[in-house]
This record gives sequence, C-alpha cells and structure tokens, in this order.
Amino acid sequence: MEPRYDLRQVRRAFGRAASEYAAIAVLQREVESRLLEQLAYAKQTPTRILDLGAGPGQASSVMRQRFPQAELIALDLALPMLREAGAGWRWYTPKSRRFQRVCADARALPFAENSFDLVFSSLCLQWVEDLPQVLDGLRGLLRPGGLLLFSSFGPDTLFELRSAFASADDAPHVSSFKPMQAIGDALIAAGFRDPVLDTDRFTLTYRDSRDLMRELRGIGAGNAWQDRRRSLTGKARMQRVFAAYEEFRHDGVLPATYEVLYAQAFAPEPGQPRRRSEGGEIASFPASGLKIRRRPD
Repeated sequence: MEPRYDLRQVRRAFGRAASEYAAIAVLQREVESRLLEQLAYAKQTPTRILDLGAGPGQASSVMRQRFPQAELIALDLALPMLREAGAGWRWYTPKSRRFQRVCADARALPFAENSFDLVFSSLCLQWVEDLPQVLDGLRGLLRPGGLLLFSSFGPDTLFELRSAFASADDAPHVSSFKPMQAIGDALIAAGFRDPVLDTDRFTLTYRDSRDLMRELRGIGAGNAWQDRRRSLTGKARMQRVFAAYEEFRHDGVLPATYEVLYAQAFAPEPGQPRRRSEGGEIASFPASGLKIRRRPD
C-alpha cells in the first residue's frame, strides 16, 4: 500500500513542536493518562517495555516509576521529541532511573522478535497508513502473553474543521482516521488475542477557529497529507472556512470534537497462528515445547 501520509512532514512538524508540546497538548495528556490506567490488565510484570511514539517521554517516566526493574525504551520518529524526553535527566540521575531513547519509524522497528512484554503507544498509530502491517510487526515483537496498549483518533475527530474546509475547496486539509471496526479487524488479522476496544469523545472549546488552528500547529498536528495544498491558502478562502466554522458556534464558543479509540490485546501463546499480510498463517513453538520421538537403541 502506498502511504498517503508524508512521514517527512510528520517528522518535521512534531520536531518543531517538541519544545512546547508538553505545555500545549492537554487532550493528549488526558488520553495518555487514561491509557496508562489499563496497565493494570497486564498478565505479568513486564521486564522490557516499548513506548512507541513516546513524544517528550511523559508516559515513559510514569512507566519507569511503576516498573523500576524493567528495561524501558522510548521511541519516536522526531529526534527533538526524544531530546525533550531526556531533558529532565540531570547528571546526578542514576542510569537505573532513566530510559533508553531510539529515533525510528514505527513501520520498521529495529528490534528482535519476542523481545518485549509490553508495547504502549498513545496517539501515534493514527499517523501510520498501513495499520495491519504495523500491528503484525508489533505482534512479532511481543513475547507470548505480552500486552499491547494503544490509543488512536477515530473518524469523527475534528469533523467540524473538516466540514468548514470542505466548504472552501476540495483539497484535503484535515487528517482522517480509521474506525474502530478497522482497528479490531487489524488486531485479529495480526493474531492478537482477547482484543478489547473502547471509545471516548472529547469536546474542546475555542474562542474562534484561529485559536484551534494555532493549537494544532503548536502540537505538530497539522496537515500531513501527501497531496495537501503546498501553496498558502488564500485570504478569501480562509474567510470562507472561518465563516463555515461559525455555524457550529454554541453558547458563545466553537467546539472541536475528538473521538479517541483505545485498544488492548495480548500476544498469543506459542503455537497459535499468526496471519501474514501476504496470506497464510505462521505458527511458532519454543524448542523446549517440542515433543521428540526417539528411536529405540
């Protein structure tokens, strides 16, 4: 599948937003906090954890405190975000209280299979075009019984802003996101067991639509479509967008809706099949679990 997101633009946008992200991203912190509550469902105390799309490392810090004996890796596409994640360390901070930082793409993770007990990812995977492929990779990274927790935006996210831009032109200006059914199907196809999906709906309010757009740029969540308009949006066109958004005004403020999907699933035990995107299934077994028939002497 040819990706429709421009990952270079995603990297640049979040890199520019890194220094102010933690202060601005109020909704993202709330979603992350709710996802962290689901750590209680882990079947075992993790010894190796991957925070995928770690941003400035707030969730990594929480998991570092909760699982002090675990090896924790914070991974992000944007290097400036990882610099922010390490900014809280001081020369006197013991290495045992830190976490490793890796700059990499979720579509090509640089880790061996069966190397993590927990993969945590808050509001990262919506930027991945081929979600089934990435989930297949995450399934491979997890040890048997390992837990995958992630959150993603749903299709109703920013529908007001999308509608306002649609009144001005036909170019894509607002990202669209996968529905819950597609996420559930991708988890099953990757071979995950006992998937549980849930949803939240948040409504943030703004004085005007310019404030919303400034906030989106401030956290790096701008337009990253490959076929986005590369020239500046004209003044007349933007006035049409602002006017169209005004139709949503209620009680003196403009709403911005966010649909958030949460997913929880477990890696299967050895011997359970794992479906592959090219078709067929693969089942793996530990060598210790194989029965060996010996010929009599």
